[in-house]
Amino acid sequence: MTTNPAILDSLAGGLIVSAQAYPGEPMRDPRTMAQVAASAVVGGAAGIRVQGIADIQFTRSAVEVPVIGLWKDGHDGVFITPTLRHALACANAGAHIVAIDGTRRTRPDGLTLAQTVAGIHAESHALVMADCGSLADALAAAEAGADLVGTTLAGYTGERPETDGPDLDLLAAVAAADLGRPLIAEGRIHTPVQARQALDAGAFAVVVGTAITHPATITGWFRDALAR
Repeated sequence: MTTNPAILDSLAGGLIVSAQAYPGEPMRDPRTMAQVAASAVVGGAAGIRVQGIADIQFTRSAVEVPVIGLWKDGHDGVFITPTLRHALACANAGAHIVAIDGTRRTRPDGLTLAQTVAGIHAESHALVMADCGSLADALAAAEAGADLVGTTLAGYTGERPETDGPDLDLLAAVAAADLGRPLIAEGRIHTPVQARQALDAGAFAVVVGTAITHPATITGWFRDALAR
């Protein structure tokens, strides 16, 4: 585990906005995502989370808040910054924090999570956020040296059910385990009330993506409500 108090202090109790667009969408452009990120900062975002090397680079130029960078490669299994190579590319692109798959699953390059975290710390100044899916993942990620632990993959790895809204039980369990590093709530946080609940459950900071930065999904919510 390494530390950067200034970065972590700036995120404490704050909102991190995830600005990502899916492949094939009109907004799938690094410049567009950087503009979305900048708009979120105007609204009070304490940090930004973005996917892809170009998105990290453009966003770093567009905002003054910490940038969490990741690289999705694939769609199943370990695909969030799956290897050390992917992680170092994110760090070299300017990410203050590199988000990686923080589960106990086998990684494509054969490295352990601890080896991956150590490699990032040795080869860059970036902090490491472990995207976890369970308490066991979070405990293992902390042991592996991750600087931050997130609930990003709760409900997506088969260990826990996919909850309607954030997995508050998991947040509370990880908080109670007292890992000694920031706990980031992420995943299915769709309303300000849910964001507050996540913070109250023990999160250090809260990531919101779809509900702020994904117009297609938000539009669908309203469409479905009118259809009912």
